[in-house]
Amino acid sequence: MDVVLLQPSIAPNTGAIIRLCANTGCRLHLVEPLGFSMDDRLLRRGGLDYHEYASVTIHETLDDARSALVGDWYAFSAKASKRYTDIEYVSSDVLLFGNERTGLPQPELESVVPDHRLTIPMQPNNRSLNLANAVSVVVYEAWRQVGFASPGPGTAR
Repeated sequence: MDVVLLQPSIAPNTGAIIRLCANTGCRLHLVEPLGFSMDDRLLRRGGLDYHEYASVTIHETLDDARSALVGDWYAFSAKASKRYTDIEYVSSDVLLFGNERTGLPQPELESVVPDHRLTIPMQPNNRSLNLANAVSVVVYEAWRQVGFASPGPGTAR
């Protein structure tokens, strides 16, 4: 499974997601520009001690990431109406999340087929979850559905 973060801007969130990906076998893809340096001490504190166990790739553009990742793409947004639990995930799926400040921009959300635009339910009138929390919720549901399978050859760990 691949997790794509579009222009993440908060180092500790990305660090936590690196740790999450190391522990679940997901591959992490970051789409530039990043709002921090990969040497940022907050990023290191959050996850780079797990960096050796995680597969992290940086892409210049979302189109570059799309070219590299051939699975079914799912986009996550508070603006979507279909729940993330209404999907049958497979290990080749690609999970796309927007950044902490603006979420997933409308053009990128609309670039994913309507049936693959997903949301995480929340209480009414709340804006969003923390990015690391949202990614964790979705990754663990998807990983549960594939039987907590170990990553295959050439993946993290």
